[in-house]
Amino acid sequence: MSEQDLGFDTKQIHAGAVADPATGARQVPIYQSTAFVFRDADHAAALFNLQEVGYIYSRLTNPTVGALGDRIAQLEGGAGAVCCSSGHAAQLMALFPLMEPGRNVVVSTRLYGGSVTQFTHTIKRFGWDATFVDFDDLDAVKAAINEDTRAIFCETIANPGGYVTDLEAIAAIANAAQVPLIVDNTTATPYLCNPIQYGATLVTHSLTKYLTGNGTVTGGAVVDSGTFDWSAAGKFPSLTEPEPAYHGLKFQETFGPAAFTFHSIAVGLRDLGMTMNPQGAHYTLMGIESLSLRMQKHVANAEKISAWLEGHDAVSSVTYAGLDSSPYKARAQKLCPKGAGALFTVQLKGGYESCVKFVNSLELFSHVANLGDARSLVIHPASTTHRQLTDEQKIAAGAAPDSVRLSIGIEEADDLMADLDQALKAAS
Repeated sequence: MSEQDLGFDTKQIHAGAVADPATGARQVPIYQSTAFVFRDADHAAALFNLQEVGYIYSRLTNPTVGALGDRIAQLEGGAGAVCCSSGHAAQLMALFPLMEPGRNVVVSTRLYGGSVTQFTHTIKRFGWDATFVDFDDLDAVKAAINEDTRAIFCETIANPGGYVTDLEAIAAIANAAQVPLIVDNTTATPYLCNPIQYGATLVTHSLTKYLTGNGTVTGGAVVDSGTFDWSAAGKFPSLTEPEPAYHGLKFQETFGPAAFTFHSIAVGLRDLGMTMNPQGAHYTLMGIESLSLRMQKHVANAEKISAWLEGHDAVSSVTYAGLDSSPYKARAQKLCPKGAGALFTVQLKGGYESCVKFVNSLELFSHVANLGDARSLVIHPASTTHRQLTDEQKIAAGAAPDSVRLSIGIEEADDLMADLDQALKAAS
């Protein structure tokens, strides 16, 4: 039976995992080893020349981390995946083989605040640039692309505002421009949406969130669809031209659909060093085993709680894409037929001061800078995760001063609503 023919619930347990050949261990072991013994000198040389696949040094490859990459790739429907140290690291890993000094990436205005900062300031240190565009304005997206554009970047369900990207429309624009579409699928997870099915070339994840699901791991992943022709437009020499560090090896010519994944390991992890540790990978593998079950409860709770909040006297609006009032409900139903996730913002009638009182009054909700935990979480983005942005950027990202972000967990919905109700009353 091919693993590709298995259902999601089966893949999330079995993909990438085989009984340990040395011990017969059923669960993927934690290979807590820096280095791995070579059979002989020829074996070592073949590994370093990329003539043979195997393990050298855990900055590059590790069996536990590799098993996690295989599992995520299969859940996303990709040809391969590379895991790294965080979601932010994954975004840089996705761009690294594509960009050069003077090149740019077109990005959505609706992004996590840290990503906005990364694209606004940090990537300029590499000589890269970013153009921010409202992705609902398809003509503006097209106009933003020029001869130096090397990628388009967006989130499936944007953090924090719950905006849903029209992936098929953006993918069509990317294809016409012969550049890859990179989609951050953290808030949707592969259970709710597979961006590759809608035209994405690369998919990134913060494994810190729903895939691990318990607030114990910092990690990231980049999944390659394996469908993009890197040589067609002559824009991606790192993947198509001879690589000096490997005696002129050409990644696409040598590895075909796995070219991006091999480059990300052999060059990206080798030189950037954004390594995921084996114990963190192990925790994430165990977390993924219950992903579908958790996401069903996350979504059910979010649907019930968002509808209740929408009718609350202290609330002016709720941004959950699963609500009839959301302008993105139809888009969410198409891209995420199993539900619109469990992350959204609530706008309070009392404005900024009410938001602060509300956050301080909650008891079951944890006030933390995270999302996707089994526990329900809350934060005021304008004063925290999006604090570094301009007022205009905050509003565009869905983080206005009167907005509180809720990450709905898997507790009893009635208990969560009782906590929200008492905090809303205290805040107003």
